[in-house]
Amino acid sequence: MKKLSILLGSLMLTIGVVSCEQPKTENNEVNTEKTVSTDAPAESAGNPADVKTDGGTFQMPGLKYGYADLEKSIDAKTMEVHYSKHFLGYANKLNEAIKGTPNESKSIEEIMKTLDLKNGALRNNGGGYYNHTMYFATMSPNGGGQPTGALADAINKDFGSFDELKNKLADAGAKQFGSGWAWLVVGKDGKLAVGSTANQDNPLMPGQSISGTPIFGIDVWEHAYYLRYQNKRPDYITAFFDVVDWNVVGENFAKATAK
Repeated sequence: MKKLSILLGSLMLTIGVVSCEQPKTENNEVNTEKTVSTDAPAESAGNPADVKTDGGTFQMPGLKYGYADLEKSIDAKTMEVHYSKHFLGYANKLNEAIKGTPNESKSIEEIMKTLDLKNGALRNNGGGYYNHTMYFATMSPNGGGQPTGALADAINKDFGSFDELKNKLADAGAKQFGSGWAWLVVGKDGKLAVGSTANQDNPLMPGQSISGTPIFGIDVWEHAYYLRYQNKRPDYITAFFDVVDWNVVGENFAKATAK
């Protein structure tokens, strides 16, 4: 009898252990549901056409593409946050900064050229608006390749080759300490030049290390690339060239040299 009691006790202990290993629901029933996959489709990135300012002189310029259309180089979430949060923020704060001032009737280019660098609100937000307007306009899902026509001729003349231009732009962007921009500009002498500026400064502003009319800019703030590239800024710059719309850059060059 003693052996039977021991055997029954061991059997009950085994059953208890097995049952405790089964996941339970809130009603203490065995959970037979399959584990939910964490690979659910990503939330839609939204529509850039829905992004509007709070009113004022300067509005969002709109995009020729959707947030996900540049996925080969820049992920949709980065594009959405960059355009609908950062760019929009600069636009709204620029409108606040010029409200009730003579700058309300000026173009953004005029504001940049006559800027008082001590006016931090106008410098940061006006620069942010101008820079991002050019940045988003010079990208395309069908971008990449090489410039043609007059721009290609000028690049070959002033840099020796398109590859050398890319190297100089990549170097300027990679070596810009902290946040900033790498630029391709037309100088007062009509020649192309490459340089960089800090924060939201640009070559139209007075007192910059590079001056002239920008025709192309690469945003090297972390918000432009960090989700995909983390601290690998040079990788982002390399991939960025695959979405550059050189036709638009060429149009910017034609306008800059016609002045």
